[in-house]
Amino acid sequence: MKKSYLAVLFSALVLLGALVLLKACRNTSQNQSETSAPTDSDTTVAGAIPAPDWARFATIYEVNTRQFSAQGTFKAVEAQLPRLKEMGVDIVWLMPIYPISQKNKKGELGSPYAVADYKAVNPAYGTPAEFKTLVTRAHALGLRVILDWVPNHTGWDHVWVKEHPDWYTKIKGHMTTPVDPTTGKPTDWTDVVDLNYNNPDMRQGMIEAMQYWLKEYDIDGYRCDVAGFVPNDFWAELRPQLDKIKMVFMLAEWEDEPDHFKSCFNMNYGWSMHTMLKAIAKGARTADKIDSLREANQKRFPAWYYQMMFTQNHDENTNNGTLAESFGPGADAFVVLSSTLEGMPLVYNGMESNLNKRLAFFEKDTISWGNYAKSDFFEALLTLKHRNRALWNGLAGGKVLKIPTDHDDKVYAFYRQRDSDRVAVMVNLSGEPQTIRLEGNGFVGTYTDVFSHQSMELKSAMTVTLKPWEYRVLTN
Repeated sequence: MKKSYLAVLFSALVLLGALVLLKACRNTSQNQSETSAPTDSDTTVAGAIPAPDWARFATIYEVNTRQFSAQGTFKAVEAQLPRLKEMGVDIVWLMPIYPISQKNKKGELGSPYAVADYKAVNPAYGTPAEFKTLVTRAHALGLRVILDWVPNHTGWDHVWVKEHPDWYTKIKGHMTTPVDPTTGKPTDWTDVVDLNYNNPDMRQGMIEAMQYWLKEYDIDGYRCDVAGFVPNDFWAELRPQLDKIKMVFMLAEWEDEPDHFKSCFNMNYGWSMHTMLKAIAKGARTADKIDSLREANQKRFPAWYYQMMFTQNHDENTNNGTLAESFGPGADAFVVLSSTLEGMPLVYNGMESNLNKRLAFFEKDTISWGNYAKSDFFEALLTLKHRNRALWNGLAGGKVLKIPTDHDDKVYAFYRQRDSDRVAVMVNLSGEPQTIRLEGNGFVGTYTDVFSHQSMELKSAMTVTLKPWEYRVLTN
């Protein structure tokens, strides 16, 4: 009886102690979430797609092998890898390297996205052995290589057209150009033919083709073209079949399917932010509209999402304009913003040499490299991401915290913090000088400007004057 009473009393005390400890932990956790950046335990969440460890702080660079050099070869790309590494690049994304379909091709050379064989390299770029050497060299430098993959359609003379005609979508018994899933109608992409994802054999063939490049060449992942045209259940089927060979990094060229982050993909395209930044550059939107877009994205995507942030890519450059055409005199300011907001920054080949032309898509049109005039600019931004955890990707980095000013419609000011690392950014997104007053105190501290290397102290209620399109990127 006494032993039983003591046992009950002891149990009650243990329970009471546990409740007190739990409450204390909850209060501590709440206080930490309000006053400091997340810790390592916050970098993974149940439901998130696995990602290689190196993706946490990675940057990405797009290579158009055809236009990257006068030779247009793998060897020429390989020769530039040390330069890219020094500039702060981590992921080398190669536009499609496969043989190009000749039937219904566009222009003299055709589109790299009209693939004739998923398991071969374009002989104009080099041999399989030379591509393997490129990947090996990249890995030796600490770089990663992802391939551009075109899963929704092939060229009209792809090997599957003859071998597996039942793998293609047919309308009234005839193969068709890709069908837009949002309208159910064929597109005008006349150089490619639609694959049928209702065919399980075709799905298996696609999985095996994507596994091939992991097994034979040890690539590190894929950028998947028009990923939203492919059923999401295929992506969920694919991902474990790739990861069992090696854990890959997957980029979706799509933004309108939040469940991509649950089925397969580690990152998607920040199309809406790109569109917003262009509108601000042209005076059609004000700088404070960035906040409403960020809030909308945080509501529609899972907590662990992040996007590829860009001012240029092959589609934008060829179809819509160069950096200067899209962003005018504020081009550098918008590159700074896209490199310091949440997400992974993209550098499109040639930007480090002030690429000032729209690269042809179906013809030879070599990039003029000159002396890489903007290389130091990009190096400052990309290497800052490596050494300052506040800028790391997704949950590994710090959230953007707005620094309120009295000119939020013209100036975008914010800071990000992760543990003891902090970055503060102020960008004048207008063509007029702006003198702003900084409100709040979370950003207060002494920093170093990553471009001028000068020390700068930020204080609450201080004023800062920025020239037209001027930016300050400060690191503690």
